[in-house]
Amino acid sequence: MSEKPSFFAELKRRNVYKVAVAYAVVGWLIAQIATQIFPFLEIPNWVVRLVIVLIAIGFPIALVIAWAFEATPAGIKRTEDADAMPAAGQKKHAWIFVVFVGAALSISLFFIGRYIGRNNAGAPELPAKSIAVLPFDNLSRDPDNAYFAEGVQDEILTRLAKVADLKVISRTSTQRFKSAPDNLPQIAKQLGVMHILEGSVQKANDQVRVNVQLINAMSDAHLWADTYDRKLTDIFAVESDIAKTIADTLQAKITGSEKQMMAAQPTSNTEAYELYHKGRSLWEKRSGDNIPKAIAFYKQAIERDPNYALAYAGLASAYIILPFWAGADRLDAYSKAEDAALKALHLDSNLAEGHLALGKVYFWKIDLAASLREYQRATELKPNDAGAHHWLGNDALAALGRFEEAIAEVKHAVELDPLSPVINTDLGTTFYYAHRYDESARQLRKTLEIDPTFFYAYFNLGIALQAKGDLSGAISEYEKAKQLSDNTFVSTLCAQAKAHAGDKDAALRMLSDLDKISQNREVLGYYRALLYLSLNNRGEALHWLEQGLKERDGADISWINVDPLLDSLHGDPRFEALVQKVIAPKTETK
Repeated sequence: MSEKPSFFAELKRRNVYKVAVAYAVVGWLIAQIATQIFPFLEIPNWVVRLVIVLIAIGFPIALVIAWAFEATPAGIKRTEDADAMPAAGQKKHAWIFVVFVGAALSISLFFIGRYIGRNNAGAPELPAKSIAVLPFDNLSRDPDNAYFAEGVQDEILTRLAKVADLKVISRTSTQRFKSAPDNLPQIAKQLGVMHILEGSVQKANDQVRVNVQLINAMSDAHLWADTYDRKLTDIFAVESDIAKTIADTLQAKITGSEKQMMAAQPTSNTEAYELYHKGRSLWEKRSGDNIPKAIAFYKQAIERDPNYALAYAGLASAYIILPFWAGADRLDAYSKAEDAALKALHLDSNLAEGHLALGKVYFWKIDLAASLREYQRATELKPNDAGAHHWLGNDALAALGRFEEAIAEVKHAVELDPLSPVINTDLGTTFYYAHRYDESARQLRKTLEIDPTFFYAYFNLGIALQAKGDLSGAISEYEKAKQLSDNTFVSTLCAQAKAHAGDKDAALRMLSDLDKISQNREVLGYYRALLYLSLNNRGEALHWLEQGLKERDGADISWINVDPLLDSLHGDPRFEALVQKVIAPKTETK
């Protein structure tokens, strides 16, 4: 009687070891294809995970089959039947060839994946909980309803922006795209998001129809779509429901306070709602004619609903930029902005837009501590507000010399509004406040790739170059800015750079020009300070900086401690005393 073979000998006889090795090699080959090649082809990650799970599940199944069956010249037979068959001239070592070829292919795919990974290292992975809301199509016959369609898009975006667990792209960056573009993956990568919301709005009398669809831009999978046919008075409930459904679909964590803010109804007056969004649309265009028009629409919205806090915040934001775009009296505009911002917060103390506007007012009034407090509160209430992170970093934190925090905030603002020329420029200015001039110049040149006509980026690039000692390069950038805008400050920058380069007459001529200009409108002391400094007249330069503090010229003086154009004054007791007055906490508030 023959001795019964051991279990391990039986495994060997039944080729279970061979199958295990071959399966492991081939399985690893398939896993390499899934993990290294699928992402390059933009195949969704869930497919990769599914392949790996199936490989793992298949391993024990393959071993069971290897135990129970045998491959013979007559086909697949049960092992007991194959044992009874006469031995044939089988290729005993064919499995070794399979293993060798599989291993070679696996190793090749591994190194191909490493190569692709190195080349794609600069492209960060898109966050799963990220979304851009593209402009909604206006399907109404009345073109004037385009404002209403913009308003629906903006309200959905505003509600989503209050969820800290989401990344939501600002409307400034999404407005350049049409509602249903063909190249979604490219747009998503440009905006740094995984998901896109498309939509359309049709308004007729007191009825409104809103169509929306949520798309995974990488796989083109439609995750959710719906159509809302409601009365106009129900539009706020529709916007809240859409935002809540999106957040749930993306599996975002929503706190109780965020749920309340998402569901809040800013006004019950639909006419006030439309007037507010007309004002906001004009405010975003940032031109002299449009800002006064925006103010008029905000005021009309407030007349329709005196408790419309968001309209007061919009009015405050418009007054803040009115002096720069429409030549309005600076101090009068700031006073009106402060009144409107405080009214907005009296009506709704948790209104991020109100805190943001008030923070800017305080910064212009050279109250850095109060400004910092309001900006921080705005970012807490609306974590995805690019403007709040922008001003927190570039204004208060930078002016106080907290550079690492400042740069981090403005970088986050760029992530939330990647195509904004203003925010991209101010990341460059934050770098030069931190005396990181090479990074500043690189960022400002990147901004000019986004908008080659943006004069604000040109003259700030000039400042960065001047700060690092490249006067000829700085003058060239100042001249480009002058060609794009007839701006007194740019002319001043150009003249002082030429004086530093040896042409003192340029600064003297500009001082004479400022005397003439001041007969008709305000000329800030900071301008004259720069010109006198270029003429080596430190006494006059300090006099005009002190005058700037008296004038409450926060747009220039608030950054006095970090302004690279004033570096030569550091160490002067008179200048250091002035710096302390600027950065010291203030107690005066309305």
